[in-house]
Amino acid sequence: MIADFSLEDKYRGIVCGIDEVGRGPLAGPVVAACVIIPPNMRNLDFIDDIKDSKKLSKKKRSYLFKKITTNFPYAIGEIPPQEIDKINILQASLLAMKKAHDQIRNIEYSLVDGNKTPDISSNAITVIKGDQKSKSIAAASIIAKIYRDRIMFELAKKYPNYGWERNSGYPTKEHKEALLIHGITPHHRRSFKPVSDFIESKQ
Repeated sequence: MIADFSLEDKYRGIVCGIDEVGRGPLAGPVVAACVIIPPNMRNLDFIDDIKDSKKLSKKKRSYLFKKITTNFPYAIGEIPPQEIDKINILQASLLAMKKAHDQIRNIEYSLVDGNKTPDISSNAITVIKGDQKSKSIAAASIIAKIYRDRIMFELAKKYPNYGWERNSGYPTKEHKEALLIHGITPHHRRSFKPVSDFIESKQ
């Protein structure tokens, strides 16, 4: 399956793609991005390279991040761990999507990755595995991924024991072992296991 503009072409008007990253990690924010690729800019030389961020090398993602953010309207929404713990990760993901969407005016249709619709003013169309089908959603996945990875890289400098520069806060063996040795940080999601288990064990 190769992402293209067939979904975008179904709608007349301004169409954006929305995607989020960071639902699974034990630490750090959940991040969403909203991207519009105007029809008159679909012939740019890097368009063919835009695909699901998970299928791109780190170097390629960084290259495309710069190209996308330089050429297209985009916005980013970010929800911190403390709010994730209050409202749960699904609601935090949808709120991040809304925050990204609401920063760009005049959007008429939103192609949203997944099967849940954020509370947005435009016409939302959910797309399962959207980052594999829509160039706009794939572009949003790249923006969100790079943005969040950079946050975790910077946090890793302050909290060097958890390997966040490598695992982006996901529950890898390295990260879970570090939790047992070094405890939790202000950037951990306290409602997520095994973080919540660690908190209980110390009470």
